[in-house]
Amino acid sequence: MKILHTSDWHLGHRLHEHSQQEEQELFLEWITDTISKRNIDILIVSGDIFDVSVPSTQSQKMYYNFLIDIHKTNCKHIVITAGNHDGPGTIDAPKELLSALSIDVVGKASSDYSKEVFEYSVNGETVIIAAVPYLRDQDIRRAVAGEDFDEINERYRKALMSHYMGAAKYCKSINEGNHPQIAMGHLFAIGGKPSDSEQKIYVGSLGDIAAKDFPKDFDYIALGHLHRPQIVNKNPRIRYSGSPIILSFSELNYSKKVYEIEIRNNDISNIEEINIPRFREILRVEGDLQKCLFDLMEIANGDYSLTPWVDVVLDNSANNTIGFMDIQRAVDDLNKDGIKLEVLRVTFKNKRNTKGLNEIIENSGDIKDLTPLEVFKEKCKEQDFDLNDNADILDAFNEIVNIVKEGEE
Repeated sequence: MKILHTSDWHLGHRLHEHSQQEEQELFLEWITDTISKRNIDILIVSGDIFDVSVPSTQSQKMYYNFLIDIHKTNCKHIVITAGNHDGPGTIDAPKELLSALSIDVVGKASSDYSKEVFEYSVNGETVIIAAVPYLRDQDIRRAVAGEDFDEINERYRKALMSHYMGAAKYCKSINEGNHPQIAMGHLFAIGGKPSDSEQKIYVGSLGDIAAKDFPKDFDYIALGHLHRPQIVNKNPRIRYSGSPIILSFSELNYSKKVYEIEIRNNDISNIEEINIPRFREILRVEGDLQKCLFDLMEIANGDYSLTPWVDVVLDNSANNTIGFMDIQRAVDDLNKDGIKLEVLRVTFKNKRNTKGLNEIIENSGDIKDLTPLEVFKEKCKEQDFDLNDNADILDAFNEIVNIVKEGEE
């Protein structure tokens, strides 16, 4: 039996307001082809199918067309869980219909573990999968009046791991043949390395779960949420598959992957990394104006299936008047000659002399380059408010951000 672990598709995502639909469609074609060529029996997707909780019609069309295409392959089962970007109702709505097509979806956590645990038998092998979705605080922890932050944090962590313990216990109760057990999850595990395109699960600092906290009954833990593919704390049985396409400029320097898990003789016999092609080149050029212009010309002379996108990092130590328009005019001149590339962002390498929030915004090139946390910290600096001595204020701010984000979902 072969199982493919992937996550964080973020269908509908835009990189600096540029649609990534083209590369997302190419990824879905690639993974369909990979499933056919490698004889994958079960596909598991650990959350964040969509980039927003109410996805566009086009994003949903990509999703359902993919499921139809997979149904035509040798893949016997698909298991999909909701991530923090997904609306639980959006994922769960077609549950009954998809179940008839051997597609199991779990949008919202349940105290009835039979709704999250699935047993599959293929080619004489059996696996039990605990499809745990993103666990929202209100889904698993009962609030207690008067709790301080540390108490909230500890109660949430215990509730989170209690849910996994309950799922593991249920798996064991139905596992009559000592078959491999796999858990899915969408969370931040201590030791994982995030990129700029995902934010740690926050109600303050909630979501800091150590690898040792997961039940030992699980033979493999298929995680989503962090976009860098990685093994957690050197444990090869706990992995993030990462996002399949680049979702931020911080993701330029590592390969995107999916994992193939092979089960033989009632055991996980092999875990193989499969590199995902880069469907659109997203590049960075750095240096003074002349070097950046030269590098842009080199890129423009390349051969690409999709228009390359470029992040320009200018060293403005010699001339701080150089900016986005200088680069854009040069790119426009290149494109007039029939050469196509797009510069998505221009930033400055030498920012050490900038002070205050207004100057940071002016030098960032785009207010969207700043996270809410960065803005908050800069405002605190402007007001001479020391966050190091007031950690509870920072935790309160992160809690507000989390509440707002969940309200948007």
